[in-house]
Amino acid sequence: MTILVGCSGWSYDDWVGKFYPMELAKKKGDWFSYYAQFFNTVEINSTFYRPPGELQVQSWIKKAKDLMGFEYSLKVPQLVTHKALVEGDPDKAIFWATSFEKTCVKPLAEDGLLGGVLLQLSPYFKNDSSALAALKGVLDAVSHKEYNYAVEFRHRSWLDDRRKEINPAALEALRERNVANVLIDGPGHHVGTEQTTDHAYIRFHGRNYDIWYKGEEEDDHWLNRYDYLYRKEQLDSWVPRIKEAELKAAKVRVYFNNHARSKSVRNAFLLMDMLSIEHKYKEIQLQDQFTLGEF
Repeated sequence: MTILVGCSGWSYDDWVGKFYPMELAKKKGDWFSYYAQFFNTVEINSTFYRPPGELQVQSWIKKAKDLMGFEYSLKVPQLVTHKALVEGDPDKAIFWATSFEKTCVKPLAEDGLLGGVLLQLSPYFKNDSSALAALKGVLDAVSHKEYNYAVEFRHRSWLDDRRKEINPAALEALRERNVANVLIDGPGHHVGTEQTTDHAYIRFHGRNYDIWYKGEEEDDHWLNRYDYLYRKEQLDSWVPRIKEAELKAAKVRVYFNNHARSKSVRNAFLLMDMLSIEHKYKEIQLQDQFTLGEF
């Protein structure tokens, strides 16, 4: 049983001088190898915006092939989650999902570098009469028994009557297919505990509620949305949850998406300390030490 903690992405200019040394400012090609000195997993968000070409996938393989136990988790393209599914076109969603699996997921898996495969559903993908059937269709079309797929529900219509967990029908659909229900810490999101399979996936988005809901469009480059630093007491309740998940899962993957100004790095280090996970450490000097909740 293993807990892996990492960040959502590594290629951020605003990490220079805080996490990346200043001498690497103009050497972006060296950022990954520096990141990998501290973490053994990363969540790739760029695949959400555009399916990667063969050269890009091969470059990721080349970067990590000599790193013992390193994993890339991948975000399924928005063509699946934010376009085809939202537009009610399951055939197109299946086409893009299976294409992504063939061109990106499978090559990384064959080189032993694949972590989880994340379907982060659109906040506009509501639980109506056809939505669950469409999601099942996509999951049935991909190799959910071979790879560790996970689904992040974002519209409140997917919650149960108590607004505490994903509704039972959706959870059962995941359970039947060995797909993880992503546990989320974020602005306005539920903090569920229900696990659906033998691998767990947890994401920390930060808690900038007022900024987040000024607009719902997905844009990982909108810096302020992810400019949030968790305090230790805000992570305390997650320690027993993660340890409980470890008891039920062969692997628990945890990613911090609050990447602005390398706050995700600092919080990932903090959580690893709280979980007694050994890691190389570096002091992250932040210009702004405040969190929005302190004002």
